[in-house]
Amino acid sequence: MNSWKKYALGAVLVTAAGLAYVNNSHRNIPTDLRDAVIDGAALDSRFAATEQGNGTVPIPKAPAHAETGAVGKGYIGGSDPSLGVPERPVEWVTIPGGKFMMGTDSVEKGFESARPIHTVTIKTFDMARTEVTVAQYNECVVKGKCTEPDTNKHYCNWLKAGRQDSPVNCLSWKQADEYAKFKDARLPSESEWEYAATGGGKNHKYPWGNDEPTCDYVIMRNDGVRDCGYDGTMPVCSRPGKTEQRLCDMAGNVAEWVRDVYRDSYEGAPGDGGAVEGSGLRVMRGGSFRAESARYVRADKRGSGVPEERYGNVGFRLARSR
Repeated sequence: MNSWKKYALGAVLVTAAGLAYVNNSHRNIPTDLRDAVIDGAALDSRFAATEQGNGTVPIPKAPAHAETGAVGKGYIGGSDPSLGVPERPVEWVTIPGGKFMMGTDSVEKGFESARPIHTVTIKTFDMARTEVTVAQYNECVVKGKCTEPDTNKHYCNWLKAGRQDSPVNCLSWKQADEYAKFKDARLPSESEWEYAATGGGKNHKYPWGNDEPTCDYVIMRNDGVRDCGYDGTMPVCSRPGKTEQRLCDMAGNVAEWVRDVYRDSYEGAPGDGGAVEGSGLRVMRGGSFRAESARYVRADKRGSGVPEERYGNVGFRLARSR
């Protein structure tokens, strides 16, 4: 037989064998694989379980962007931002309006800016029961409306396992304001904050009354006691030191950005419950886990910070008008 005829015959035999294999190959595939169908509902439930997990799964980090103020678009659920994370509702508490005496007549060092005492009229408003948590803030990031907090400071809660129910910190005043708008809310004015922290303008030294703060009431450093806030924040509402309206952590855990621009006294402060507007330092209230003595968690204690700075001991809570 000629050489070319041998090659032609070989090609025919190979082709025939291949066709026979294709026609019969499915018979060798196990039934459980050949008939398997991807269950989309089951996959969705697994993603939901991960997102609503027990605190062991870190919050997903959206990719960084070079342009200033850019929001990471690392949506968990694909191209539709609404699919990525469940809604994290705010628990609102209504604070009935009234008049109160704001500030202090104390001559104690560190309280100079909280003078003079002045009358403020507060309209009824709503305040969030808790400081904004990592899980709540994450909803805004995943949906593309907020930028990520810092992660490079020791006390930052963002992206750390088990911190979903802890207050979000290491974020600027502007970031807090952006989240408030995302929730159709706002930051409280300083006078609203103090009114709420004193149980509706009562003569309370601390949110729970006049008993001196201890680890039983508040998350604070308290001379280095390790189970009292020494190592950082704790989940919101971890301590029973609440106001009469059941607001949590109005002292300790994290200090809170409020709306007002800081002034070094209350001279000329609004008497209608509004905020001091303008530019410059912003007011912080409430003390934090780093407070080393009772004076730093008093309801009349004021602090201030650079609005662009992201402090490890500062977070925020929301308010809204009625």
